[in-house]
Amino acid sequence: LVVVTDDNPRDEDPAVIRAAVLSGTRPSGRPSRAEVVEIGDRRAAIGFAVRWAQPGDVVVIAGKGHERGQTVAGRTLPFDDREELARALETLGAAP
Repeated sequence: LVVVTDDNPRDEDPAVIRAAVLSGTRPSGRPSRAEVVEIGDRRAAIGFAVRWAQPGDVVVIAGKGHERGQTVAGRTLPFDDREELARALETLGAAP
């Protein structure tokens, strides 16, 4: 499973960025080997990936790394992938 979500769109339209990424995930004329899902809200995307995963799966959250904010429309709002992952795991009753 590949989940395409927002990172730091800054002043760009996040939907346009996601569409550009998604265009590279659909090889023409060939069957897809992975399911690709678009979820713009990063918090929701992390939660979805964690809920979708099965025992033995690996969830990779890439893009923000150590950053503690997400810049959208010129404003940086508090956001930390590590905290969101811990919250999603806690919701499932799993230890981070």
